[in-house]
Amino acid sequence: MSDPNTAQLDARPATHAGAFRCSRWRRRALMAAMLATFSALACAQNVNPDETGHEPVSTRAVLQDARPVTARHAMVVSAQHLATMVGVDILKRGGNAVDAAVAVGFAEAVVHPCCGNIGGGGFMTIHLEDGRNLFLDFREKAPAKATPTMFQDADGNVVEGRSTDSYLGVGVPGTVMGFDTALKAYGTMSLQQLIAPAIKLARDGYVLEQGDVDSLDSSTGDFAKHANVAAIFLNHGKPFKVGERLVQKDLAHTLERIAKGGTKAFYEGPIAHAVVKGSDANGGILSLRDFADYTAQWEKPIQCEYHGYTVVSAPPPSSGGTTLCLILQIIKPYPLAKWGYGSVDSVHYLVEAERRAFADRNTYLGDPAFVHNPIDTLLSDAHAAKLRATIKPDKATPSSEIQGSLGAPEGNHTTHYSVVDKDGNAVAVTYTVNFLFGNKQIAGDTGFFLNDEMDDFTGKPGVANGAGLVQGVINQVEPGKRPLSSMTPTIVLRDGKPFMLTGSPGSATIISSTLESFLNVVDFGMNMQQAVNAPRLHQQWYPDVVYAGQGLLTPKSQQTLEAMGYQFKKFSGGAVEAILLNPKTGLLEGANDPRRPAGLAAGY
Repeated sequence: MSDPNTAQLDARPATHAGAFRCSRWRRRALMAAMLATFSALACAQNVNPDETGHEPVSTRAVLQDARPVTARHAMVVSAQHLATMVGVDILKRGGNAVDAAVAVGFAEAVVHPCCGNIGGGGFMTIHLEDGRNLFLDFREKAPAKATPTMFQDADGNVVEGRSTDSYLGVGVPGTVMGFDTALKAYGTMSLQQLIAPAIKLARDGYVLEQGDVDSLDSSTGDFAKHANVAAIFLNHGKPFKVGERLVQKDLAHTLERIAKGGTKAFYEGPIAHAVVKGSDANGGILSLRDFADYTAQWEKPIQCEYHGYTVVSAPPPSSGGTTLCLILQIIKPYPLAKWGYGSVDSVHYLVEAERRAFADRNTYLGDPAFVHNPIDTLLSDAHAAKLRATIKPDKATPSSEIQGSLGAPEGNHTTHYSVVDKDGNAVAVTYTVNFLFGNKQIAGDTGFFLNDEMDDFTGKPGVANGAGLVQGVINQVEPGKRPLSSMTPTIVLRDGKPFMLTGSPGSATIISSTLESFLNVVDFGMNMQQAVNAPRLHQQWYPDVVYAGQGLLTPKSQQTLEAMGYQFKKFSGGAVEAILLNPKTGLLEGANDPRRPAGLAAGY
């Protein structure tokens, strides 16, 4: 079934080869009801609601010429060039990868306001030079007054916009606590030193490039709705233009408070008071106790093996690492390298693996403080073999025929950056305010956008959220709970040493974008820039459609796949920011995604 018109890329760096228990009848009835509900959905939601860029030109000829940025000692790749240079400067001054990651994160809160944040939360995957692999969870938490039905009306219908455009959608932010936790454990520099570049960028402003303006333009209508937002993010009431300077003095003042007072300034001081005051005035439920009780916590990362590589990624409350590894477990026996990138066989089996993995993701995964996550079962060889056996060789499986494969359950907006230092420490960070600019509101004069992360919960079982994901009761809203995420900050090891750092924004598409940046290198022989640039595909169980980047399929391949029962829809994937440590040359290869043209890969 291989398509001879879809050839494998030849330009390669010569480094690699190709909650509850119930009776049996009750479980069956429940799953049947859920499946019927899911099948009836018309999921028109955008699977990547934080999309700001455009799908790059991705003909095979253009991909052939793509080359990564190289450096010998250290590398930073992020979605905003000024944030990247902040990180490189920290590394040159003797800081380690954790120091640089914290500095980049605070800088992005200034220069990448759509997505970089101190008003949201995220995850950090770390590999230390001594061989330890670590994971830090600083995901937002639901307020204590949150309830499972808070986004529904009196008749049980989900109210559009309540979880995304209001203060009810705001989870307790985790970024400041997360960065401080990582820094105290494994950094070498002070918080004041690492926030200083961000304070300067906010106080003095920075000159906008086209990618920055593209990001702001996506939400100018929303900025105008709130006077304190418009005063900062509109230029005398009009959208900013390329070459103009964006100054954020309120944010500079907030960052100065954090630099001086640390986490207490944010979670117990005037910043928390300002956010709670804004919440009270706008129908929200945040309290000072919610802020004071917030914690970031260390967890054991997800690890799996694929063709000699060890994938280290995000555990629950992120679904990213588990789903990524489940997909890899399913496709492991297939000869993707032989079939080639974009071939009918590669696309068919990858789509079917994603369809089954996302069904399990949406059914069983949630905050481990509230639910049991059956990780060992999901990632077992036996489970992968069971799922693999249901894939038909020449036909698409309708999503209506797929359900969570373990039976009834028990009990991106986003940005990613990657850092490697001269000693081999590696840090991958994905953090978010959920949709672009979160809920589009700023509390008083704090200067930062608040998240709308509560939308990542299940507003109602069987009803799609803003990213089109159809989820169950495992991820329902509960006080103090962290919503299930798709963020997938990933470090790939070869022989125990860092080989690749990768991750992406993009809501549900984060998982597929991260996965494919890895497969493009290890199976399809691409260099790091080609792997990042290449068109992607995505399937998330529901809606029953395959999202494909322009240029992925030849007309003949698409025709063949459509005859097999696939329906395609165009989309632009997330912005992968990746680093490859080339074992042949000893060089670091950095690749910024052209889908976020304001980004940069740089090192020394």
